[in-house]
Amino acid sequence: MMPGPVSPPNGPGRDAPVPDRPPPRQPRRLHARAGMSLLLDAASGPVPALFAAWMAGLVLTSVQSPMLAVLIGIGFIGAFLAGLVGIGGAIVLLPMVIYGPHLFGLPGLDIHAASGVTMVQVAVAGVTGMLAHRRIGNVDTRLVVSFGGSMAVGSLAGGLSSGLLQDAHLSAIFATLAAVAAALMLAGRRTALVEDSVGAPHVPRAAAVPVGLVVGLLMGSVGAGGGFLLVPIMVYALGVPVRVAVGSTLAIVAASGVAGGLGKAITGQIDWYFALALVVGALPGAHAGARLSRRVPAAQLARLLGALIALIAARMWWDLLRL
Repeated sequence: MMPGPVSPPNGPGRDAPVPDRPPPRQPRRLHARAGMSLLLDAASGPVPALFAAWMAGLVLTSVQSPMLAVLIGIGFIGAFLAGLVGIGGAIVLLPMVIYGPHLFGLPGLDIHAASGVTMVQVAVAGVTGMLAHRRIGNVDTRLVVSFGGSMAVGSLAGGLSSGLLQDAHLSAIFATLAAVAAALMLAGRRTALVEDSVGAPHVPRAAAVPVGLVVGLLMGSVGAGGGFLLVPIMVYALGVPVRVAVGSTLAIVAASGVAGGLGKAITGQIDWYFALALVVGALPGAHAGARLSRRVPAAQLARLLGALIALIAARMWWDLLRL
């Protein structure tokens, strides 16, 4: 007789399922070392290194030339505010360059010198911004051709002729443009209706050429880019999608900024050390403002900045009327 199957013993710890045991806890020292390693890796990256180098340069510059240090700081703050609310930097930077140094006991720049240095900043910011938007397809060649050529011609003429204008005339032009920019910002109109449009409509050259010439002439004379005027014109008057309007405007502003800067350089209105200091501060400031704008209520900030620009425009007109 064959023996039957032998049942396995039911003793404890033999075939009974073993419950999952939690992994052993790492010592606190290992956690601290891992955290410190991550912190050191982050601190040794390119961004902190560049920031440290920028701060060191700012400190050294403040020792050698307080005015250059002040302009670097003004460039950073002005471009940060402009990037935060999505407007051009010159409309904020120019009054800061005129009035800001007085807070540190330094003489501010006159309107000719201020418009010269902001024109350089407009050209640099326009080129870098245009390249970024071109990589993601937000630059429409037809819009750039339609507006860019005529606006560059107008900006060159404005840069050349501004050397012949008195300070009061340039101040009046800028105060008027600042009042227009403040009104647009305080209005707070949204552009969602044209956000889903595809491509940009054909812009008749008969309309683009005179608009570009007039806007370029005004902006080239006061060292501004004109994006705060071009974008509403494209979006509301021509039905251009807002992202395409912004990207194309940067390309147009780049061309007009280079042309206007050439005109001001020919007439000797640019202090290149001051212009470089402003650009050194403005480039990281604009980038930081644009990054932070995704996390803050930009509409309310735009209205606050619009109110500030309106006050600056009123102050400039008050000074002009007292002459």
